Amino acid sequence: MKFRILFIVLLITTFSFSQNKGTVSGILTDRDANNQSLPFANVLIKGTTIGTNTDIDGKYTIAMAPGNYTVQFSFVGYESVEIPVTVVANETVNLNQAIGSGSYKLEDVVIKNTASREKETVLLLDQKKAVVIKQSIGAQEMARKGVSDVEEGLTKITGITKVGSRGLFVRGLEDRYNNLLINDLAAPTNNPFKKIIPLDLFSTDIVGVIEVYKTFNPNIYGDFAGGTFNIQTSKGSKSVTKLNVGVGYTVNNNLEQFLISKDANSTKGLFGLTGNDRKLPGLLGNTPSSYTLTADESLRSFKSGFDVSKINSPLNSSIGFLHSEKFNLKDDKTFSYLLSINFDNNYSIRNGVERTFTNNPSGFTYRNDFENTEYRYKTSLSSLVGLNYTTDRLKLSYNTLFIRTTENLVKDQFGVADSNSSNNNTLIRTNQLDESNYLNNQLLGEYALNEDKTQNVKAAVSYAITKYAQPDRKFFSGTRSGTDDILVSVAGNNFIKQYLDISGDSYFSGLGEYTLKFGKTEKNNIFTAGYNGNMSDMTSSYRFITPVNNSAPNSFTAPLNSLDTQLNGYLASNAISFRESSNATYQAKLKETANAGYANLLYKLGEKWELNGGIRLESTMRETKYRTQGSFSDPFKTLKYDNLYVLPALNVKYGLNENSNLRFATGKTYTRPVVMESYPIEYINADGTSTKGNPFLKNSSNYNVDLKYELFPTSKEVLVLGLFGKKIDQPIERTFISNAANSTITTYLNSDNAVLYGAEIELLFDFARIDKSLTDFSFGFNTSLMHTKVDVKPTTTDSDGNITTSIETFKNRELQGASKWLINSDLKYQFDLSESWSNTVSLVYSVFGKRIYAVGTGGLDHIYELPVQQLDFIWSSKLSDHFDLKFSADNLLDPIRKSEQGNSGTSIIVENSTITNSYKKGRGFSINLGYTF
Repeated sequence: MKFRILFIVLLITTFSFSQNKGTVSGILTDRDANNQSLPFANVLIKGTTIGTNTDIDGKYTIAMAPGNYTVQFSFVGYESVEIPVTVVANETVNLNQAIGSGSYKLEDVVIKNTASREKETVLLLDQKKAVVIKQSIGAQEMARKGVSDVEEGLTKITGITKVGSRGLFVRGLEDRYNNLLINDLAAPTNNPFKKIIPLDLFSTDIVGVIEVYKTFNPNIYGDFAGGTFNIQTSKGSKSVTKLNVGVGYTVNNNLEQFLISKDANSTKGLFGLTGNDRKLPGLLGNTPSSYTLTADESLRSFKSGFDVSKINSPLNSSIGFLHSEKFNLKDDKTFSYLLSINFDNNYSIRNGVERTFTNNPSGFTYRNDFENTEYRYKTSLSSLVGLNYTTDRLKLSYNTLFIRTTENLVKDQFGVADSNSSNNNTLIRTNQLDESNYLNNQLLGEYALNEDKTQNVKAAVSYAITKYAQPDRKFFSGTRSGTDDILVSVAGNNFIKQYLDISGDSYFSGLGEYTLKFGKTEKNNIFTAGYNGNMSDMTSSYRFITPVNNSAPNSFTAPLNSLDTQLNGYLASNAISFRESSNATYQAKLKETANAGYANLLYKLGEKWELNGGIRLESTMRETKYRTQGSFSDPFKTLKYDNLYVLPALNVKYGLNENSNLRFATGKTYTRPVVMESYPIEYINADGTSTKGNPFLKNSSNYNVDLKYELFPTSKEVLVLGLFGKKIDQPIERTFISNAANSTITTYLNSDNAVLYGAEIELLFDFARIDKSLTDFSFGFNTSLMHTKVDVKPTTTDSDGNITTSIETFKNRELQGASKWLINSDLKYQFDLSESWSNTVSLVYSVFGKRIYAVGTGGLDHIYELPVQQLDFIWSSKLSDHFDLKFSADNLLDPIRKSEQGNSGTSIIVENSTITNSYKKGRGFSINLGYTF
């Protein structure tokens, strides 16, 4: 009885005391992100232990006794703000506050029980709240996983794999099905053989967050079926200076015998600056003719010959510099800047087989059978300058991005060059330089039209110039004599020099957008209308120079790596000459445009339902001008394709409860071919094979549907189960055909239609769920399972009405480039060796299933890429406030990477091996040291 009386007294006392308390509540927002809500931020009453965290919508509530207090708002990586407040009993003080970025780098700070905008927890929260189906990876997660570039980082996302030098595959779909935005603006490629810029050229230093859209939303371009990547570059939102240096060693690649073009074995070559010394001689002008150079002109004009240097390949190296400053001006105005420069180089050696097949009466046999050895020396330089100015209602940004890449290649193909020849000792050497220059300037602005920021406008424009060139691509062939000599002839097509130049003369991109937030209370319904578009002009030049034998011997024997002495002697005595042998097809022009208007509505129906639907009207044009064989002065032929796409999109989200969602998305998109897939150039290789664009390619139309269940058990865990399906009309695919000389030509075609469907599973698991002693361990896993089916048209008709019968071996098959399954996973362990020494260890594994590399034709089966398993180990260590260290061991399994000719065609293969290409990449080890000033 006494206990009951005591309990009632305490209850009444507590109730009476609580009635005398006051409340402070409000919403905390991010001033640098258009005042979006800021979840998981700290709200503390200064000088007390009273505090809380903002919830998923940035809201907070604190109850306290009446009096005068100071409320502190803080968030890792953001400025701390203190606001005085007077609390009155039984009353609520509404205190909304916006805070901006602070003066230190988010991914360099480890604070328990807080979250940054680039942390996995906040990105998971963003994924949970978003109505559209998207996934993101931020700077901190990439740093945690030891990721050094964007491409590597994106492979941690469900359904994405990296395929050698061919870029990212999304849900098994090739690079051509992807699109790239940089700060919401369309961005051109730096390489016409690829749909988008290779994302391994983007250092994580210059990236804040990467958004990946695998479903369509009207404000992004309709040109994708796999994924759209939106790179949000870093802002100069803090005062920091950082220097990174790194070295790397790859087994059987570094510190090994290495061949490199003689002129590249220099300081200029080390930095990839030999392009001007290897370009087409100026005396040949801009328009080719059958001009024959004199002996003196030949000796003076060609600064780079056929000689190569034999060296021991050094270690790979990298250096990066980052500097940013932020200035707080009057009236909550800020100005910041960021400068980032990164340079790295890489030596690689590839050994393996390289074969093509031809059809003989007995069955398919090798046309050529080579032992292939490639020596590649690559450099890349990337830099970003970013300027940012913000006020309460205005945000202005200017970015200049410059990327330069070079690759010196020496390639030896040794073996059988022609099955009709008895020579088993043919050696074909290719010696070439590839270089690209990419400059992109962006101006972006956002403005709130009213003080409550319910109406906003955004505008942006960019101008880019690109240049891709092979200023010096040359090759010769002969019969190997012993180990170091070769017997060569100056007649025929030996000692060919090629000069390829593809210039993106201009690339414009722009957007304008109006946003209205409305609703009775929280203004959480959003209407958006806008425009975005781009236009580009591209011109190419592809020229050839071959020798003319005036009086030299038909053949001579010389050291394989030192032919120039003999050739220069023949030139000096006028025994041979060089002559331009370009033809009228040397030049082509391409113009492309895309212009679109869109409208979109995000509407919340009660607490459970959210709808995001809209429509996009997108007009595209591709105009190709080219000449066929004939006169250099013949008028260009013109092919022009105009399309108007009506692209609807619908995203529906149903909140099953606080921790789980059900999503549905559907929409229509289209796919444009990669530039060189439709460009009317036949790109000729030393072994007689070639790649030929098909200017009659048409865009694909894609119909997409996704259904997804998401469960977020904790802020660090997620389980996603998804189903997806696509129907692609006129899919673009790679295939092989033969020319009159029975040489293999890689080209591209439109099939009739493709249907693909599959399932995705994504899991982030915190081992603390098993036992609290395992709280520092976590596991990530994602997989995609997919089925595809392609129907092939029996005949096709081009724009001139010509009917062509399909030469494909199978009229029903799988989609080229698509894997039936793929897996990505990683195991992470975080631990501290001291208060200032934090560590993260990750083990990352991926594998993909067998897929068609090239469609089979002429009775031959497809060529398949065989599965590759990748296992990497990364240890990232924050040694102190100034030093950080990263150790990486990649490709630990070092599998043989193979392509295989299928043996289910109409004729059998009579060779012992069906492997068409193989090599091993080698195990790589690298260490990177960073110092923050």
